[in-house]
This record gives sequence, C-alpha cells and structure tokens, in this order.
Amino acid sequence: MSENNEIRLGVVGLGNIARQHIENVTSGAVPGCKLTAICARQPTELAQTLGVQYFASYQEMVRSGLCDAILVATPSFTHLEIGRAVLDAGLHLMMEKPIGLSVQEGEQLLARQGPEQVFALMLNQRTDPLFQKMRDCLQQGELGAITRTHWTMTNWFRPQVYFQVSDWRATWRGEGGGLLVNQCIHNLDIFQWLAGMPESLRGYCRFGRYHDIEVEDEATAYLQYANGASGVFIGSTGEAPGVNRLDIVGDRGSLYFDGERLLLSRNTPATSQYNRETRDMFGMPACEATDITPDRNVNQHARVLANFAAAIQSGEPLIAPASDGLNSLALANAMLLSTWESREVSLPLASDVYQRALQQRLDGSSLRQKADIDANIDMSASYR
Repeated sequence: MSENNEIRLGVVGLGNIARQHIENVTSGAVPGCKLTAICARQPTELAQTLGVQYFASYQEMVRSGLCDAILVATPSFTHLEIGRAVLDAGLHLMMEKPIGLSVQEGEQLLARQGPEQVFALMLNQRTDPLFQKMRDCLQQGELGAITRTHWTMTNWFRPQVYFQVSDWRATWRGEGGGLLVNQCIHNLDIFQWLAGMPESLRGYCRFGRYHDIEVEDEATAYLQYANGASGVFIGSTGEAPGVNRLDIVGDRGSLYFDGERLLLSRNTPATSQYNRETRDMFGMPACEATDITPDRNVNQHARVLANFAAAIQSGEPLIAPASDGLNSLALANAMLLSTWESREVSLPLASDVYQRALQQRLDGSSLRQKADIDANIDMSASYR
C-alpha cells in the first residue's frame, strides 16, 4: 500500500469502461484507492498526464511491484489469461464483467484465489438503490413465498456500428456470446440476486436476428424454481425503444418496476388464504399499492470499487465477490445450451458439458476486422 494506506491500483485496458474507472479513481470518487499504473497495447499520453507508470504488457505491470491490486477492463476473451496472472502473483483482482467466457473459465480463476486475496467482480447494478430496495423487501418477507418472476429487458438497443468498431464484440471467439454475456449479464445477476436461482430453464435464442453478427441478439427463457414458482426472462439488443419491466409476484403481494418507478403491492389477506376462505365468486384480496422508488443518483462503478478497496484494507464484505459471478454466467450459458440442444437444462449447470458445446463455436469463430468508422461515443447513454 501507499504511505497513506491507499490501495495502489493498476488498470489493464484503456477502452471506454476502463477510462471511466480511471476517472473515478483520479477524481477522488473512490476513497482509499490510488492509481499507480495503466496498461494498454499502444503508448498513451494519459499515463504522463496522470503521473502514473505506463506498461505495454500486463505481465510487466504484475511484476512491477507498483500495484497492490489490478482492475482488468479488457475484452472478455482475455479475462482468464490476465486474471490467472494477477492471482498467481498474489495480487488482489477486480474483474470487469463477465468473469470469463463460461462458468468453467470462472471456476478456473476462482480455484487460483489465495485465502488472503480479494477477488471481486464489477456487478455495479447491485449498488442501485432501487434493486437494493427490492432485495430488502424480499428478504424481509414482504411478498411471502414467490410465485412468479418476469423481466422483459429489451431496451439494450445497439446499432450495427457498435459491433463494427470492435474486433471482439459479438463473436464467439471474443465474448463467448452476445446479448446474454454482455448487456444482460447485469440483469441476470440482479434477477438471481433477488429471486434466487431456478432449478431448470428452457431457452430460445436468436442469432444475428437484428445485426450482422454470429451470436445471440435476442433471448427468451422460461424458468422453473424449486418451490414451484415460474419465471420468464426476455432480452434484446434489436428493439427500439424497448422495454424494461421487472415483476416479482408473491403470495402476499408484488414488486413492479416499469423502468422508472417501483411499486410495492400488499394483499390482505394473503392470496392463498383468500383463495381458500372467500365465498365471493369474483372477489379478490384487498390490495394497497405504494410507490417506494428511491433516489437512484449513485455512482455505481465508484461504489463497487470503493468497496473493493475497503475489503482489502479492513475486510469489509464484498458487494460482488467474484464467486457470485458464476450464477449469472450459468444462466446465460444455460440459455445458450438449451437453444443449441433444444432441451431443458438443469441447474447447477454442468460446466464441462457447456464448455464442450461452446468450444465447437470457438473453433469456427475468429475476431473481426475493425471498421474504420469515426463513431460517436456517449458512455452515459450505454447504461440502463
């Protein structure tokens, strides 16, 4: 650590999200953390501007002794290789999502984590006060037993240029998938964080329906939970303006998020009790709906990174330990496997079975040639 007991952080990658992390750290939005090095394939004046060390290779950065922790913000297909080097060197690791191309890659990284190492994943939407409010309601039993879940998340629209300017996005080789492992990985994490993991699912993915890409840009999945509850998840990067609607229905009420407002409905009495006891043929339990939408003005990425630093410094529990990243990736992998093999997939996912199926796609895939396009980039428009 530095003389001020700050975590010395190195950042690998200099793309859009890496620059945002760098800005958060250098602006003071991440207490207890100091940027000491950046690594990118091409020399950059940013290192000199910020007064930090530049490295052309992550191996040199890892060996430099300048960093206590490394933040990896590189294309998904590099996560396993770079993450392995960081963990093997005994450094702490913050990985951008996803943890790898597959559950098996994530398992391989977690197996290398030492007992004193902090290994976190940038699952920033866990810091959204709205999802935290939903989680509090569920953990307090406000809804009773969950009976149904539903999330339609189709406002992740991406135009063709988003893929054209990248050599790795939306390729099996570069991402191990598309919509599910890039945009919707956040939603899948929140979905299971709130409602738990299903015991099985049936996925229906469409590949290159809206874009000239080889991976999925539309997905629908039907989920079955151990308690008998059912769920539906729908995602797309080809619809505009798209929809963001999340429902969690329980015996005693429901949570409904329409993309802007969060409503909590409470039934009196519980639905199951009313169903058994009423003599009113067309009756319904009394329902009171309350708007419980919180202030959502939070720098999510900075908060996760600050928590990572505090976990290293004082043992603060992680908001998003890397091991938690396996669940959302398992859902994404299972939806793809279910589509490929036209069958229901049981969970926990057999990671070796999925890896063999993915490997067939990797063998026939390659990174694309970047298009020479001067694209307009507004990162604030990329978040949902």
